[in-house]
Order: sequence, then structure tokens, then C-alpha cells
Amino acid sequence: MTRHLVVITAGLGRPSSTRLLADRLTAATREQVAAQGATDDLDVQVVELRDLANEIAQNMVTGFPGPQLRAAIDATTGADALIAVTPVFTGSYSGLFKSFFDVIDKDALTGTPVLIAATGGTPRHSLVLEHAMRPLFTYLRAVVMPTAVYAATADWGTVPADGDAPLATRITRAATELTPYLTAPAPRPAPAETLTPFADQLAALAPQE
Repeated sequence: MTRHLVVITAGLGRPSSTRLLADRLTAATREQVAAQGATDDLDVQVVELRDLANEIAQNMVTGFPGPQLRAAIDATTGADALIAVTPVFTGSYSGLFKSFFDVIDKDALTGTPVLIAATGGTPRHSLVLEHAMRPLFTYLRAVVMPTAVYAATADWGTVPADGDAPLATRITRAATELTPYLTAPAPRPAPAETLTPFADQLAALAPQE
């Protein structure tokens, strides 16, 4: 059975460090899924919010999504797992990132596993993951991975002599936490309850002649 991983990236530039981080998280997740020997196919779809900016703004005003936004929303709400990455603006997630999740029904992501990540110019903004992103997805009742990944400009530098790059370590750990949701057997649907019509229940309580 094919599992669907949707990667949402809110980077504005091209190239974008936000997209780069998203790609590295995706690659690490693919590696971890392969390491588990999973036989299921993994389908990955990347949603670039930059390309949906106009339709997101129009939807905020009209309440109706355009065709590209509708497809992105359907992919996101139908995913088996999400990787969500935003740049940090003014100490929080970007307005484009928040607006996309604002146009999604608040119950549509209930139970969806989410790996959260962010990029910024300085390590001082790393707490955006805990004071902004994690509460957002908790409100949406998603299942947020314990490890969140933040990449500052300095994290893209050279690898230390011991080869243990902190960013690479966090990426691997986060991907490892997300992988079980993409490799575990799909839960079987609960058997349908057999309901006794109310009239029959009353009849059973009636005195027997």
C-alpha cells in the first residue's frame, strides 16, 4: 500500500534554504523508510506555498480556494504524514505559512503525524519551533514529532572534523521519529456495530403473555 508524505515549504526565495531543509528532511525520511525494509511505496509530494500565494490570499477574502490551492489542501489533509517547514519572520512562522493552515478546516489534520522545521538567520530564533509551530499543530490536533529541526545560516557551514554535524544529527533523529508512521501497517477499520432498532428493544421489554 502506498503511503503519502506531503512536504509543505514556505520559502520565498529561489533557491531557498527553507526548501533545502525540506529536501534534506525528505531524503532522510526516505532513507529511514528504506532501512526499515518497508515494502510499501512512499509517495512524496512537495507543496511550495510561494506558488499558491495569490490563491491563498483570494481564499482568505472569498472563502473559496482556487484549483491549485484546492489540490494542495486535499493532498495535505489526505496525507499519511507531513513535513512542514517555514522561514522565521519577526520571531515567528511566516504569514504565508500560517495563512495556508488558516484556510484548512481545523479538524482536517486530527491525528496526522507532522515533523516541524524552520530556517532563520540566527540561532536565537530556534524557539519559534516551540512557542509558535508546535502550539499551532497541537491546536489542529496533529501528532507533532518530539524532535523539531531548526537551521540557522551557520548550520549550513562546513562539517566538523569529527563528522558529527548537529544539523545532520537532528535531521536524522526527526526522520527516525516520523518513519514508523509511514511503515507501520495501516490500522484495520473497526467492525461496524450491529444496532437493534428501537422498536425491537421496546418490544423485548414488553411483558410476555
